[in-house]
Amino acid sequence: MHTAMSKVMTRPRPRPAATRPPGRTDTRRPSAPRTPPRPLRTPPQPPPHPTELFAERLLLVLSGQKPVHWAARHIAHTAFDDLTRLAASAPLTVNGRRPTVHRIGHYEPRPGVYEVFARIGTGSALRALAFRLHLGEDARWRCTAVEVGAPAPS
Repeated sequence: MHTAMSKVMTRPRPRPAATRPPGRTDTRRPSAPRTPPRPLRTPPQPPPHPTELFAERLLLVLSGQKPVHWAARHIAHTAFDDLTRLAASAPLTVNGRRPTVHRIGHYEPRPGVYEVFARIGTGSALRALAFRLHLGEDARWRCTAVEVGAPAPS
């Protein structure tokens, strides 16, 4: 029996601007009557996918921005040991620059399980991050495996 499998690619969502730029303050020109500025309204965003949340969470730990225990309740089984071992070398930090998720995708081998792959950029360097998520009986997602690709030889 063969089941259909799908692979999904997503991009990180752009963060909406918090405020409007300041209005014109040049006093050399006559000003028209001004209406009070309206606050920007951003359309409601759907909640982020669990793969996006975990990619950001792992990125913070593997770049040394957050300690491993910060993510401990979201990591299960031997993945915590793997994450601790990986985080010791901060593999996603290059010359002190902050890494970002360039591209993320996932594959769902069965309901409640995601195998996730992400391209992480730090300056001009790109690294691969892969992890697996399982949906627990308590309806919470937990990471059960994590790997970081070795840097390309220089």
